[in-house]
Amino acid sequence: MLSKVLRIVLHTIWNTVSTGAMTRFTQQPADQTVVAGQKVILSCVVFNYSGIVQWTKDGLALGMGQGLKAWPRYRVVGSTELGQHNLEIEKTELSDDASYECQATEVALRSRNAKLTVLIPPDDPVIDGGPEILLKAGDAHNLTCYARGAKPPATIVWYRDGVQQDDALFSTEVMPDGKRESTTSTLLIVPTDADIGRVFTCKTSNDALTVSKETSVKLNVHHPPTVTLSIHPQTVLEGERVVFTCTATANPEIKGYRWAKGGIIIEDAKESRYEAMVDYSYFTEPVSCEVHNAIGNTNVSTLVDVQFGPRIIVEPKPKVVDTGVDVTLACVWAGNPPLTLTWTKKGSNMVLSNSNQLFLKSVTQADAGQYVCKAIVPRIGVGEKEVTLSVNGPPIISSEAIQYAIRGDRGKVECFIGSTPLPDRIAWAWKENILETGTLERYTVEHSDTGNGVLSTLTINNVIEADFQTRYNCTAWNSFGPGTAIIQLEEKEVLPVGIIAGATIGAGILLIFCLAALIFFLYRRRKGSRKDVTLGKLDIKVETVNKDPLTLHKDLEDDNSSVSPTSRMMKAMYSAFKDDVDIKADLRSDTLDTREEYELKDPTNGYYNVRAHEDRPSSRSMLYADYRTTPQTRYDPRPPSRLSHTSGYAQLTTYSRAPAAEYNADPPTDSASQLSYDNYDKYGTHAYPASANYAPYRLGYAQPPNLERAGAYETYDPVGKYASATRFSYSSQHSDYGQRFQQRMQTHV
Repeated sequence: MLSKVLRIVLHTIWNTVSTGAMTRFTQQPADQTVVAGQKVILSCVVFNYSGIVQWTKDGLALGMGQGLKAWPRYRVVGSTELGQHNLEIEKTELSDDASYECQATEVALRSRNAKLTVLIPPDDPVIDGGPEILLKAGDAHNLTCYARGAKPPATIVWYRDGVQQDDALFSTEVMPDGKRESTTSTLLIVPTDADIGRVFTCKTSNDALTVSKETSVKLNVHHPPTVTLSIHPQTVLEGERVVFTCTATANPEIKGYRWAKGGIIIEDAKESRYEAMVDYSYFTEPVSCEVHNAIGNTNVSTLVDVQFGPRIIVEPKPKVVDTGVDVTLACVWAGNPPLTLTWTKKGSNMVLSNSNQLFLKSVTQADAGQYVCKAIVPRIGVGEKEVTLSVNGPPIISSEAIQYAIRGDRGKVECFIGSTPLPDRIAWAWKENILETGTLERYTVEHSDTGNGVLSTLTINNVIEADFQTRYNCTAWNSFGPGTAIIQLEEKEVLPVGIIAGATIGAGILLIFCLAALIFFLYRRRKGSRKDVTLGKLDIKVETVNKDPLTLHKDLEDDNSSVSPTSRMMKAMYSAFKDDVDIKADLRSDTLDTREEYELKDPTNGYYNVRAHEDRPSSRSMLYADYRTTPQTRYDPRPPSRLSHTSGYAQLTTYSRAPAAEYNADPPTDSASQLSYDNYDKYGTHAYPASANYAPYRLGYAQPPNLERAGAYETYDPVGKYASATRFSYSSQHSDYGQRFQQRMQTHV
């Protein structure tokens, strides 16, 4: 019996082993990952098997056969003759995410489990509060982005205007289906007014996405006004005007402006612009502009760079100390540009300190006095303050050891005590006398407080010789001890009033004499400059010879008897100018033009131009009525003279008379020496018809046949040496032949 059972078991094992060797999986399903919505095929090929093959999903049989009616998206595909039993899943879903197994049920053959993973992309990301978030400047805010329903969980990256932000926080949460997860990312920001319009972007991605998903949010930041306060001009002098401009931006809009100086509201300033005339206070008291809107207000302040002279801030205080004590004097100034501060003792130029404080160590009575705290602002001004340092000690007497008085007059001996404290007692002692106050015989003692000390005066009536032989002792006492000074009186010499008056008068007379001598010297020098004028080129000298009035008539008579009629005529014409020459020569002597080196300087200051070699403009013609009975003269051409008067009547040289037949009919014209016969007929009868127009003519010097002393004159030589060197033209507006001349002109070649 036992053997029979053993045989059956062995036979069964044999059959199983022999069958398994024949049927097997040549392909088994493998793990796969697929994105939701895609198709996937799980492979299953059984070799040498023609029985039933089925698939299980997470241990649950899907059914037999190729068509799986309970699973519309599932089917078994492949050739059964070849043993292919592949599972095809279309449009995979999250529910397809499971473990699959292929089984050959008749031979109890099972494949390995194949894990099918279905990837799910995240939903579109969402940012809380988007697409535009209204924030308040300065308040921290978390931007939050969600990426839900993703498998695997999505990753989130933040961007700020395209720039990646790395300081975001992340968290994930498994969804109720247990397979998908939601990702949350937060980005902390503190917005400012500069973030208005700023764009923040949230990008999500996972393995199911080939292109990340993103969403953005725009910031709208409400903020109080942002204010900029400017000054024009930036640097000013005290008393000049300054314009303050308040430039502001705000969201929402600005509602108003308010100005203040040093914390005090300026009531009449309501706009964005404020103008003021500044003083030194603007350097230390700021000007502020406050701008407000619905969110809040902003206040901006500024100081003005006002340049001003020194102004005292902390005045030095006088001090009274004992000897040996350390003393500190303080003085504070303000000024702009930065000032220079010096401490000196009054009456000394030595600088003791350049700081606000002056430190004196172990002071003595010599340190007492006035100290000057001086501030200098470059190019602006200087300020100084004095402070008194009083050092307690015995009286210090400061008086001259030798003082002076006038014999017989009232004399004074003075003693000044300037110590601290003031003296309690002052006494004068001389010879056997001691006097503190009041009068003793001729002596009187008086005390007066000067503010800086006490002045004690010993007055002596009717000073005598013995007073100059006496020494006077001035002694003062206070709580610190005595002080003494010895004073000698000396006689003062007095200069008599008569000597002073005489010296003054003598000095005045001497001064007047010196001034008179100076005036006389200048006068002679100027008069001398008008005489002896030498012609530089032609070497012609012209002199004006003045005659004494007492000898004038005699000289005239001598001249009249010795000269020819031609000379008389020249003298008569010249004498008319005597008065004018005397007056105008003085007036014009200082205004002579400086000519070129070859030009002549006229000693008559413009009345005569001595130029014998150059042409001159024509002078005015002369009505020669007095010569109406003179026979017609010969025209004698000659160069024009350079010596012409401004009113010129005629140009005369030595002339000759000749018969009328010898004269040419067409005389040459010379504008510088014409004699006009215009209006000739109004003077009476004459040898020429009234209607005739006679050409101007020149009177030339020739041997006069009918004149006396003709030998005194040489025949006129038009081309000789006298033609250019001795020709003169005289012209006068008032010629009077009856007037006696007082002046002669001499020419020297």
